[in-house]
Amino acid sequence: MTEKDVRKIIHLDMDAFYASVEQRDNPELRGLPVAVGGSRERGVVAAASYEARKFGVRSAMPSVTARRKCPDLVFVKPRFDVYKAVSRQIRAIFAEFTPLIEPLSLDEAYLDVTTNLKNMASATLIAQDIRARILTETGLTASAGISYNKFLAKLASDQNKPNGQYVITPAIGAAFVENLPVGKFHGIGPVTAAKMNHLGIFTGADLRGQTLAFLQQHFGKAGPWYHAISRGQDDRPVVADRPRKSVGSETTFAQDLSAPADIEAGVLAMLDEAWAYCEKSGITGRTVTVKVKYADFQIVTRSHTGAAPFTSKPVAERTCLELVRGLFPLSKPIRLLGVALSNLSTDNASAPTQMTLALS
Repeated sequence: MTEKDVRKIIHLDMDAFYASVEQRDNPELRGLPVAVGGSRERGVVAAASYEARKFGVRSAMPSVTARRKCPDLVFVKPRFDVYKAVSRQIRAIFAEFTPLIEPLSLDEAYLDVTTNLKNMASATLIAQDIRARILTETGLTASAGISYNKFLAKLASDQNKPNGQYVITPAIGAAFVENLPVGKFHGIGPVTAAKMNHLGIFTGADLRGQTLAFLQQHFGKAGPWYHAISRGQDDRPVVADRPRKSVGSETTFAQDLSAPADIEAGVLAMLDEAWAYCEKSGITGRTVTVKVKYADFQIVTRSHTGAAPFTSKPVAERTCLELVRGLFPLSKPIRLLGVALSNLSTDNASAPTQMTLALS
C-alpha cells in the first residue's frame, strides 16, 4: 500500500455526552456523580458522568445496581431534544471538514478526511481543529482516534479519553493490535473474549496466529473478520448517513440469571436503552425481538410484529415480558439478554397492533 492509497479516518466520540450536557447546563451537578436515566426500580442508566464511572456505574446498567455501587449518585431525567440540538451543532462542524460522515449515534461518528474541504494534509490537525471547535461552540469535550481504517480509529479514540486523541499509523498498526488483549477489541464482547481465552487466544498476536479455517470453525461467519482485524485490516468505507435496520441493546451479566424477576427486569432495562435511542432519533419500530443466550451459549429469539409501529412504551414493555415469559420455566440459566426494535420508520401514525409470533 502506497502513501497515496492510505485512507485517513477519524473516529470522534463525545465524552460522557448526555451527562456532560447536564453538567454544562446545571453548574450544581459539576463534580458530582451523575446518571442520566430513570431512578425507578426498573430504570436504566442511559449515560454516566466520569465521576460516576469511578464507582463502576456505566450505561445500560439497571438503576438499582448503579445506586448500590454509588449511593450518592444523582439521577437526571434525559432531555433528548437538547441532546439532538447539540448533536446537530457538532454535525455541522464535521460538515465543514468533510461530507463523508458516518454517524453511529448522537455523540459518535466516523469521518473520512483523506480528501477534505480544508485541503489539510494532516488528519491529526483536523481532529484537533474539530475538537477545539466543539469545545468553543458547545462547551463540551470530545475525544478522537485517527488511523488508516475504521477498526483502528475506533480503538484509538479510547486511548486518551476524556478530551484527548491518539494516532495509529500504518507503521504501528499491526504491533498495536498484537499487544492488545482480545477483550479490548471493538466488536469482541465478554462472551467471545472468554471463548477465545478458553482456546488459548489472549492477545491480538494469539489471534493472528490462528488460521482462517480455525477461526471459521470456532466463530462461524465472524471468523474472517477476526482474521482480518488481528492483522490491523479493515476495508469498510465510511458510509454517509447509513440507514439503520434495527435498534437494540444487549448485555452479558456477571452472573447467570435464573430468577424470573431478574430476567424480566433485565429485558425491560434493555428495552429502555433501545427505546431511548428511538425517542432521540425520532424513529419507531414495528417489530420487537427479545434475544436470550443461555449459559451453554445456545441462542433463542422471540419476536412480535405489529400492523403499525410501536408508539407506546408500555405496550412494548408488555410485549417484551410476554415474549420472555414464554420461555419460563427455564431449563438452564441465562447469561445474556437483548432487545431490538426493527422494521424502523419515522412514521408515527397509529393503528391497531395485532401481532404475529415468530420463533427462531
